[in-house]
Amino acid sequence: MCGSDVRQAVLAKNDDLAATLRGELARQGVTVVNLLSSPGSGKTELLGRVLARAVEQGVPVAALTADLATENDATRLARSGAPVQQLLTDGLCHLEARQVRARLDGWLPPETSVLFVENVGNLVCPASYDLGETLRIVLMAVTEGEDKPLKYPTAFGSAHLVVITKTDLAGPAGFDESLFHENVRRVNPGVEIVRSCARTGAGVGTLLERSLAARDGAPAHRPPLAPHPHGHHHAPAAPVA
Repeated sequence: MCGSDVRQAVLAKNDDLAATLRGELARQGVTVVNLLSSPGSGKTELLGRVLARAVEQGVPVAALTADLATENDATRLARSGAPVQQLLTDGLCHLEARQVRARLDGWLPPETSVLFVENVGNLVCPASYDLGETLRIVLMAVTEGEDKPLKYPTAFGSAHLVVITKTDLAGPAGFDESLFHENVRRVNPGVEIVRSCARTGAGVGTLLERSLAARDGAPAHRPPLAPHPHGHHHAPAAPVA
């Protein structure tokens, strides 16, 4: 079996486990939100704000955060008052459905309605793995460059929602937001783009609202590279000139 065949077999197994996990959690009334970004995007801080807002509103949420090492992010997120667990990947650059399922076993509070999964900081490997999520959010800081969607088309092309973070730094960073929007549209036409800033709280309410809408079964954007319960990501189309 060649390398590509092995990868396809691994993805197929993951897809089957993800579909099973999605069904199990749905029967428990739990919706999974998968957060993807590069390291340093401000994902943890923003998620902490969203969790705190949910706790304030009495929404039963929980979070699973993944890193190669340390429990620093779990400690930070726990300050929100929401139940949080750390998942250490021991060097693996992404999460897989089997890891999520194993970590949830015996831990997830029964009243949970939305589970946020903070994936490993990486826009390559995590994009190919369905974790049983209903909503996939891809985040990018203004300091990362407007061409990021073109460099990582699988990640941005599989997003149900795209979030710009650290918008308070847009001016100093020289961020061209209109060009960023154009580049996102080239790989994922029609996807909603939300502006956020953890420092000011901008966008926090919108992210919570979108997560609750997914929980309540609202129709979601269908990205061209949506993770399929029983299939794989299609190769991205060439960017439109």
